[in-house]
Amino acid sequence: MNKKSNFISFLLIVPSIVLVAVFVYGFIFYTFYISLTDWEGLSLHPSISFVGLRNYIKLFTELSFQRFRQDFFNTIYYSFFLIGFTLIIGFLLAVLLDRKMKGENIWRNIFLYPLALSFIVTGTVWRWIFAPEGGLNVLPTLLGGKALSFSWLSSRVSTFHVDWFAFPRLLLLAVFIMFFLWGANALFHKRYKKMGILGAISILSLLLGCLYSPHSRVFTHFLETSAAEWKGFEYATIGVIIAAVWQYSGYAMALYTAGLKGIDVSIRDAASIDGLNSIQFYSRIALPILRPISLSVVVVIAHISLKLFALIMAMAGPDNGGTSHLSISMFLQTFRANQFAEGAAIASILFMLAMIFIIPYLIYLYSQKRNTA
Repeated sequence: MNKKSNFISFLLIVPSIVLVAVFVYGFIFYTFYISLTDWEGLSLHPSISFVGLRNYIKLFTELSFQRFRQDFFNTIYYSFFLIGFTLIIGFLLAVLLDRKMKGENIWRNIFLYPLALSFIVTGTVWRWIFAPEGGLNVLPTLLGGKALSFSWLSSRVSTFHVDWFAFPRLLLLAVFIMFFLWGANALFHKRYKKMGILGAISILSLLLGCLYSPHSRVFTHFLETSAAEWKGFEYATIGVIIAAVWQYSGYAMALYTAGLKGIDVSIRDAASIDGLNSIQFYSRIALPILRPISLSVVVVIAHISLKLFALIMAMAGPDNGGTSHLSISMFLQTFRANQFAEGAAIASILFMLAMIFIIPYLIYLYSQKRNTA
């Protein structure tokens, strides 16, 4: 009877497995394959040839793809600031609700309301707020002050500049050091299997780093392409970051609120007896307990930060280079320039960036499951 039930259950999920395999993983692998070809143009019968990593090399080295490289930096900054501010603001809002503030239910709904909006609605509203001659810029005049002149979405000012052609070496060096330290920690705790995996990744990172040494052909090609290409944090992205944080802080607040409600009363009583004030309780006790929730928020918000296409399109449009994003770059390269192979390469890079956050999270969940088993 159990075998029959298992067989019927398997038959019921087979259609879902097939659909996911074809329309998710199938298209992911097909996109990656297209990124390794020279497909371009709108011909009904295109001639597609395999060119290997040529499209990726073009994106990262050729002069005509400087916007892509700035979009790459913009995407990193979007992710960093969106994750950081969402975690901080979401936790602070959860603490306020946990302190039984007056009108708690009303405030909870107000904080959660932005989450119910689409990025198109959010982008349209915040575009009005950040209008150069209206919105926030004229707010000081209501108090008798002088109107601001900051270009929220069209500023051409940037800071924290990094030479693009030095960036890969610095990044690979940081990755190598990180995995080396993790491997040393695993060796100290006699976790030889984990040490072997981390050691292999460290060696791979070191080998890749050698490609960017001053004596390598790759590095020489970079120098021949451009002596220096400075990329930095664009001030125009500030408006988009504010809008995205406003929308998703409520999500982090909801998770943290549920986590704070789940902390046992005895823990709170013990903290009070030990003389801990509110700041000490939330920073030293609550935050470590809520670490799994923080990790979940980081993964979800990191994923959202790679999908800001609709928000940026609604707020600034696709032609505003200062606020651009890899998803915008992919759209322009694929549907405007009709360079499908290069657009697929950008999509593959976005996918790999998402994996940077998701794979460690899955490893963490697997290790937690094994520890509790």
